Amino acid sequence: MQIDIEFDSGAQLPLDAIPELARMAETHGFGCAWGGEANNKDPTVMLSAIAAVTSRIKIGSAVYHILGRTPATLALQAVGLDELSGGRFLLGVGSSNPTIARWHGLTLDHPLGRVREYLEIVARAMRGEKLDFDGQYFTSHAFKMAFKTSPQRIPIYLAAFGPMMTRLAGRITDGVLINMANPTEIRRIVAEVKKGAEETGKDPAAMEIICKIRCSIAHSYGAAREALSHALTYYALADYYRDLLGRMGFAPEVEAMRAAWKSGGFHAARRLVTDRLFQGLPLVPATSAEEVVEQIQPYVEAGATRIILPYVGASDDLVGEIKNFIQYWSPATTGLEK
Repeated sequence: MQIDIEFDSGAQLPLDAIPELARMAETHGFGCAWGGEANNKDPTVMLSAIAAVTSRIKIGSAVYHILGRTPATLALQAVGLDELSGGRFLLGVGSSNPTIARWHGLTLDHPLGRVREYLEIVARAMRGEKLDFDGQYFTSHAFKMAFKTSPQRIPIYLAAFGPMMTRLAGRITDGVLINMANPTEIRRIVAEVKKGAEETGKDPAAMEIICKIRCSIAHSYGAAREALSHALTYYALADYYRDLLGRMGFAPEVEAMRAAWKSGGFHAARRLVTDRLFQGLPLVPATSAEEVVEQIQPYVEAGATRIILPYVGASDDLVGEIKNFIQYWSPATTGLEK
């Protein structure tokens, strides 16, 4: 089981700090440096910077959204990041959601069908095939990369937590990326992913189960909770995550937060964050890195094969906080045994 890190989870980290932090993360044994895509700083820029200054740590997208670019464009970005990193790129992709679709002036419907077609085009393009694809949602004709791609296949992981999307992850990808799910929910997701793998004759034990656990370290639990409460509120209000949190037993809190948001805005909703939410979700307010380590084992026992730790700053010195966080770890603690 491997421990990874995610940079810029709170969108406040300056990009020019990334190269030094990435080199530190590599030295301290983190397996992969991930970057996500929303309205934060562009992950492709960040992952390129990491690839250019490191030699061992993998780089990964957690995740690119299918409505953010065409399949051909994503294939070009993926093979470029893989070439720049010397074969260290992990491609994480997600279906997006209606809010993000509106950012791009698009509509998200039939996410299962869209993901299936999108990833088929991406995989074929990354193999260097000339595309002649007519789908229900995506088409691509006459595209072919003007250079020879690497024979090494780029692993693809699908962000999923619903029963049908997790089953699809097992069928068509190398594993699943799980966000905001606790160990009980992860067990259910793992079972669905493995069923999907079995349905297509794949080895279910070979599926990667990649889980995020957000953390913040401060002088007090209150300060760390305050930092993490922003991310928690965002997900409580976000499309699809409302259903996930409700399935885990937090529907009363989520509905109260959504009502407060509609009447009073984001911070009115944030004031309703409860201790029960922190205790039951993958958000770790801590006063030391040792406390973060203690929270990892239940996720490993639930089936996680990689743990991503997105660090959320609790002070104005975010770079300093992340440096201290990275320095705690060592190859022995970042390669935890199951």
